[in-house]
Amino acid sequence: MISRFLLLLFCAGICLSAPLAAAEQGSSDVPTTFLSTSQEDDQFDADFDDDFDTPKQAYKLLIADPFEGFNRSVFWFNDKLYFYLLKPVAKSFRLVAPRPARVSINNFLSNLATPARAANSLLQLNFYNFGTELYRFIVNSTVGLGGLFDPAVAITGLKRKNEDFGQTLGYYGAGHGFYLVLPVLGPSSLRDGSGMLVDGFLDPLFYADLRTGEYLAIHAFKMTNWLSLDRDTYEGIIRDAIDPYLFIRAAYAQRRLAQTGETSYDLDTLFDADTYHPLKWNW
Repeated sequence: MISRFLLLLFCAGICLSAPLAAAEQGSSDVPTTFLSTSQEDDQFDADFDDDFDTPKQAYKLLIADPFEGFNRSVFWFNDKLYFYLLKPVAKSFRLVAPRPARVSINNFLSNLATPARAANSLLQLNFYNFGTELYRFIVNSTVGLGGLFDPAVAITGLKRKNEDFGQTLGYYGAGHGFYLVLPVLGPSSLRDGSGMLVDGFLDPLFYADLRTGEYLAIHAFKMTNWLSLDRDTYEGIIRDAIDPYLFIRAAYAQRRLAQTGETSYDLDTLFDADTYHPLKWNW
């Protein structure tokens, strides 16, 4: 921010010093053009539109959005649902349940979703991520008391590897398709939405003896707990973005492009004794 301010002052100094220098040199032969107030306003509006047309075009290059009207309607619905229902419920839950309990719930549900992450890592031939997920599941399910705690990251620094079937499709060359905003779930695409359905079959809760209402209730509770741990990220986007819809669409596309572009074939790291040997942990 400071560097941008200094650059602005530097540019302003150049702009101000140029006419002063010309005046001192007596360059009266330079023609001067005066614009009327209406012409100045038109020129300002044109320059202002040009400044913001380029980013919008850049956003559209990241992912196709042929159903923007429909997507904006769903985005509006999700926005109201968030502010008037989901976030108030999450804040109430934040007051009732202490943070350590909510973190443990999040750890348990994350550990339960390991099969999907591990399977997609393996499908992408990313053996390091596959080994990490397998190792984390074993350690957290035992030492971490069924996944309530995360000793894998506390002791070894091994963090969760977020891999899904949408990334797997992207790994094998499948593009986004088109942008799609899903009710409640938020930004997605044809590829990632289809991948979400496949990942659903890798969810252990899908095979539990649960009724549909119970299954949805668990996922609603999962979202509530996650939002209770969030530091109002969405509110910051809404407050600072000129067009939150365009900002989130671009951010989503950039994030997914980055995720599908990351690959690893380092088999040696999978068997790194300094990382995985319990006797070498920093207890």
